[in-house]
Amino acid sequence: MKEQFLDLSKNRRSIYALGRNVSQSQDEIADLIKENIKWAPTPFNNQTTRAIILFGDNHEKLWDIVADRLKSEVPSEEAYQKTLAKINGFKAAFGTVLFYTDMSVVHQFENDFALYADNFQDWSEQAQGNAQYAVWTSLAENGIGANLQHYNPIIDDLVKDAFNVPDNWKLRAQLDFGSIEAGAGDKDFMDDSDRFQVLK
Repeated sequence: MKEQFLDLSKNRRSIYALGRNVSQSQDEIADLIKENIKWAPTPFNNQTTRAIILFGDNHEKLWDIVADRLKSEVPSEEAYQKTLAKINGFKAAFGTVLFYTDMSVVHQFENDFALYADNFQDWSEQAQGNAQYAVWTSLAENGIGANLQHYNPIIDDLVKDAFNVPDNWKLRAQLDFGSIEAGAGDKDFMDDSDRFQVLK
């Protein structure tokens, strides 16, 4: 069995110590991200995934928004300082991908294919997983670390205003990426017998 793809999957890890010492240009990285999203499978080829790719001041602006918004969510100043240190780690990265779902397309397919209407929101989430995994793995293949965050929905309105996001786009995740300043730790796995069945 060929295992090149499996090796790439094993190489994709959550990297939290990120920096800006990347050898690729912003355009090269943006093109890689866009191509991965374009080729990630979607149900009925409905292409519901959207993305905003942030670099430079726009990348920093996002994480400043997150930090400001979370100040009212944490119970104490001590807790906020811990949260702020975490957010500053994301801000230290080279860029961020904001992953969105175009809900107007989801609703259109619900109307056009009534038999499957109850599935299209779930399927759009599966499409998100496909796109996020493809982008993340492809970045890792190129020596760029990343981690996936979910500060939606509490930041949605602020981010929408900051980056002129269309009303029909629903924020699903934030993938910050950059140079790998420290590797991931060991990964533990549950027992295969609790996870899989192979029936012959």
